[in-house]
Amino acid sequence: MRGSIVWLSERDSPDTFPPVDRALREPDGLLAAGGDLSPHRLIAAYRRGIFPWYSQGQPILWWCPDPRAVLFPGEFKLSRSLAKTLRNKGFETRLDTAFTSVIQACGSVAVRPGGTWLSPEMQAAYVSLHEQGYAHSVETWYEGRLVGGLYGVAVGRMFFGESMFSLERDASKVAMSRLCGELVARDFHMIDCQMATPHLMSLGAQLIPRNRFIQQLAEHTTSDRPAGLWGSRCLAATT
Repeated sequence: MRGSIVWLSERDSPDTFPPVDRALREPDGLLAAGGDLSPHRLIAAYRRGIFPWYSQGQPILWWCPDPRAVLFPGEFKLSRSLAKTLRNKGFETRLDTAFTSVIQACGSVAVRPGGTWLSPEMQAAYVSLHEQGYAHSVETWYEGRLVGGLYGVAVGRMFFGESMFSLERDASKVAMSRLCGELVARDFHMIDCQMATPHLMSLGAQLIPRNRFIQQLAEHTTSDRPAGLWGSRCLAATT
């Protein structure tokens, strides 16, 4: 029924989600509540274009907004100022060497003084996904310090971006540049950015209708690539 959402029980099969076209228009994309953050349920949700997002004190809320913000890795916009940063700043990027530190920074008060949805429960769930080889971090380092980064979930040829942080100017953009390069090299199709922000749109993200997004998910999440760390290869951040 339109205007209501489905309540999920922890006893329900992790694959139990309502059709995404039942999501509310206001708030945009709210589909279901409850359930748990087990790895099986999270991967099942991502395959359907659904993601968890809720604040402390709320039940787990599941979303699938329309339209959807996405970024095709080969269409990443490298501005002249970012190109200059990559050439001259001395940043280094790494993969999967500090996942827990990245997710903690994304949820820290220093980065988000207004509050965060990254509760300890959420952080633990994605650390578990990382340990299983599904969640990955891209990190920006400067003079031995972690100064920026992002994390997300890889399923098939799709990367589902979750959050990013920056302690130095352009550090999160540097991480996004490295991510897009890695995804092109690994033949990924698309990054799910979930909802549009000016920051993401400036990097090349675009809005597409939810039904088109779901169709592309069906095509590009069917293959089960072996889960595992992407490796600790370090690169100097250059264009």
